[in-house]
Amino acid sequence: MSTSVIEPGTRLAGRYRLEERIRDSGGSSLWKAIDEILARAVAVRTFDPENPRIADVVTSARAASRLTDPRLTQVFDADDSGESAYVVSEWVVGETLEVMLGKAPLEPGRAATLLYEAAEAIAAAHAAGLSHLCLTPRDLVWTTGGTVKILGIATDAVLGDRHSDDPAGDDVRGLGRMLYAALTAHWPGDDDRSDLPAAPATDGVPHAPRQVQAGISHAIDAIVCRCLGIGPGEPLATPADLAKALRGVPRTPLPLFAGLGHPQPPTPRPAPPAGRPNAPHPPSHRRGAAPAPRTSHHHQPAPPPETTVSSHVPPPRTRNRPEPPPPASAATRPARAAHGAPRRFGNRALLGVAAAALTVIVGLGAWALMGGDSENDPGTTGVADPKRSSAPPTPSATELDIQSAAGIDPVGQDGGKGPEKGRLAIDGKDGTVWRSSYYTSPEFGNLKEGVGLLLDMGRPVTIKEVKARLPESAGATIQLKVGNSSDPSAMQKVQTITTSRSGSTSVKFPSPRTAQYVLLWFTKLSNGSDGQLRAEVSEVTVLGSRN
Repeated sequence: MSTSVIEPGTRLAGRYRLEERIRDSGGSSLWKAIDEILARAVAVRTFDPENPRIADVVTSARAASRLTDPRLTQVFDADDSGESAYVVSEWVVGETLEVMLGKAPLEPGRAATLLYEAAEAIAAAHAAGLSHLCLTPRDLVWTTGGTVKILGIATDAVLGDRHSDDPAGDDVRGLGRMLYAALTAHWPGDDDRSDLPAAPATDGVPHAPRQVQAGISHAIDAIVCRCLGIGPGEPLATPADLAKALRGVPRTPLPLFAGLGHPQPPTPRPAPPAGRPNAPHPPSHRRGAAPAPRTSHHHQPAPPPETTVSSHVPPPRTRNRPEPPPPASAATRPARAAHGAPRRFGNRALLGVAAAALTVIVGLGAWALMGGDSENDPGTTGVADPKRSSAPPTPSATELDIQSAAGIDPVGQDGGKGPEKGRLAIDGKDGTVWRSSYYTSPEFGNLKEGVGLLLDMGRPVTIKEVKARLPESAGATIQLKVGNSSDPSAMQKVQTITTSRSGSTSVKFPSPRTAQYVLLWFTKLSNGSDGQLRAEVSEVTVLGSRN
């Protein structure tokens, strides 16, 4: 069966149902498909029967399937013994580095962190005897689950008929070009490998990143130059050497979701028009519209988030916090006495009168609350009522703003994952519901420990209670976890509940906990009204206080 006659709906090996053709290239096609046995999305590459590299691609894919680093795309299956050869791998959802850089360069600390993760992943592949040889900004994905993924290890080189006598050197140069691009939003490699603007060069040698973009430290600039052979520095020989070098420069923790770019520093604002001292000015842009997102290998681009998660964005205000008072204007400032001397005596006198008046008001209020004159109240005696307490009441918890929410699925399914789906549980509407993927058993077929909804509060807060509306979750088992890391395994379990019915559930903490992330972790699923097994949350709120 040739690639040209394979259509959506075709099943391979009796289990992989092809749904959507993503791309045709080099005698092969990439598809989004469903593994009907495990009920998950997968990427399937099919081949034209005349492709001379089928056997080599399948052999490379089988070798890549033995890699264990989670930052490398996992290969699930590969076969060329039947009528149609195919390679099945993980379906990755997120934003490629190239798409991110279409908006703006990355902040240097985040660029260093992103490429440090990529260098470690490629170093792990080299330790297993495999290489990439084709690294571009299209091959690095920041997933909607908050992880780095490198696409195409081992297989892309075979498909592109690329060979190397120095694979470690080729891959460290590929990583260096990606780091250059992350810092400058310019590509220092071949034009056909990226849609980013070409890096400025002299006699074919790219200019150093510091010459292209301001704000890049000497240390990280030197690392890029050592990767690309720019200047007299000693070249870096392997991806492991690059990872070691990046460990020595300041790195910024990455946010949970895609969208790592930062806006350029604002240009000086011109003087406002006459007669309009507060008139706003349109924002300036570094360049024109960003290029359309480009799908790369096993990657499905995610819709852009409503807000960009960035280290310099202040956390949202608590809903019940009042606005700060405006600064005093000249009309409201206290008048000064003649010759500029402050009227201190008059101010002190006024403060004394105000304090005396306040004392009288407080006394009258207390008297009224106690029921007036005790001598005329037959229900009072001279003995203190033990049921009354003079201690102030404990302040009630405040509903906190949730910055973002995303579904978490450790195996990599795309159903219910990402901030675009997670927002349905924090949009204030009971009619919108976050749902996980469907499963065939309450314990996920014993393939994983659970799925969940991760809430990001923006910064550490004091949490006292979590309320959730669970429309179809009778009989579900849910762990409530909190922590300052978005990794579920690093979070602390607060309570485990088993729902007896669908509807609203409230979990009060035994004692307040301080954390940035809250996770509703479903370890056992319940049947929905349509008989499907899944996790569902229509609305969730977090109560506590901002620190």
